[in-house]
Amino acid sequence: MSIKRWLRATALLVALLLICAAAVAGGNEESGNVQASDMPGERPAHVSEDGERPEGARPPDGQPAQSPGGMPGEPGTISQGTSATTLETDATISGGSFVSQKADENALRVTNLAEVALSGVIIQKAEGDTSSAENSDFYGQNAGFLATDGAQAALASVSVTTSAAGGNAVVSYGDGTAVSLTDSTVRTTGDHSGGIHVAGGGKLIAWDVDVETQGNSSAAIRSDRGGGRLTARGGHFVTNGAGSPAIYSTAQIAVTNALLTANRSEAVVVEGHNSVTLTDCTVSGNMQGTYGPDSGENLHGVMLYQSMSGDAEEGWSCFRMTGGELATLAGDLFYVTNTDCTIELSGVVLTPADGCLLRVEGNSGERGWGTPGDNGGRCTFNANGQALAGTIRVDGISSLELTLSDGTTFEGTINPDGQGGEVHVTLAGGCRWRLTADAYVTSFTGDLSCVETNGYTLYTAQQAAVEGV
Repeated sequence: MSIKRWLRATALLVALLLICAAAVAGGNEESGNVQASDMPGERPAHVSEDGERPEGARPPDGQPAQSPGGMPGEPGTISQGTSATTLETDATISGGSFVSQKADENALRVTNLAEVALSGVIIQKAEGDTSSAENSDFYGQNAGFLATDGAQAALASVSVTTSAAGGNAVVSYGDGTAVSLTDSTVRTTGDHSGGIHVAGGGKLIAWDVDVETQGNSSAAIRSDRGGGRLTARGGHFVTNGAGSPAIYSTAQIAVTNALLTANRSEAVVVEGHNSVTLTDCTVSGNMQGTYGPDSGENLHGVMLYQSMSGDAEEGWSCFRMTGGELATLAGDLFYVTNTDCTIELSGVVLTPADGCLLRVEGNSGERGWGTPGDNGGRCTFNANGQALAGTIRVDGISSLELTLSDGTTFEGTINPDGQGGEVHVTLAGGCRWRLTADAYVTSFTGDLSCVETNGYTLYTAQQAAVEGV
């Protein structure tokens, strides 16, 4: 097969995978579930912060951004800066290096519908901070590698490093743009310097990639305004900065058989009408607080929210996890605020840090996350064949639909301090709930004999209390 036919076959495979995923997502939107793209069964054919922000930098992930016009969420002019090397026509390159040392400059850019295959190359953004963290995050300015304008890029056994602020490593930007990254290493050290990144509708597939970031607001797997689709199988994804989750999603992101570790941040964040789907992954977060110990910031392992910054479409958020392990070393395991969402778990080993399994609450509004008093969370939590333990808290402006099925067990309580928002619990046959304190819910559906009161009382707003014995 000629290299051009091979490149086109690769691009077609990427497009077909993403089209199939989009069809799955479209079929579930009416129910409020947003599907991430599914992982294919075989490899692609081509595979053989408590820190201070720098002046002018975008706020850490999860905080409202200020657009160039000064208003949160205002669209700005697309600005991608320059590039040290630009590939605008089809090419196959093996070995060599691409380096940038200037501000607002990519080390390597692929554009103009070019189909490019790179193997064994070194891509280095050695210095040159971005003049706009927003342009870096939204459009790929100052990235080590940027694919844009419908380019198709296949990268195998490459090394991508960036040492500048706003130096995201590998960025796929724009509708029709697709990147595959295989058996490669990614390292970033500056703030606002994520690992692998989609925005503006770009697509990216990663196989057995080793990513580590050091800076604040530098998620290992991330997306930004305009979203896209990102799929990963295997690999290690590690972050060491504040405001740097292993995954930050304003897109459809699916990861299988990977290690995801955030050493100073929550593990996963889903913003707005977007999703994260994890299968057989080992995930951990250790959020220390982006604003310091006295900020009153909620600590958590997985957050689903809407920032109102304009970076993510408003709508139903979704976090799904099947198999694997999910742990947080600080704070709540799940935190939902200012959004509607679904959390689905099946066969996951869960480790909450402080005994709080789920917190569904409003927030102070200090960061623009909705209006105080009207920015609660609305959560549908489905546990299938799952062991749950810990406390669930739902405040008065929030709600929870909790469904336990397929032999799920729950050892814990809900709102032990008294009635909060609406909480509806459904306990399917064969499931068990063992109380660890008094629980207050709006309604209970199921066989009350499956509730082990353990000396406590299950209070319901519509039914007689089930008293402890």
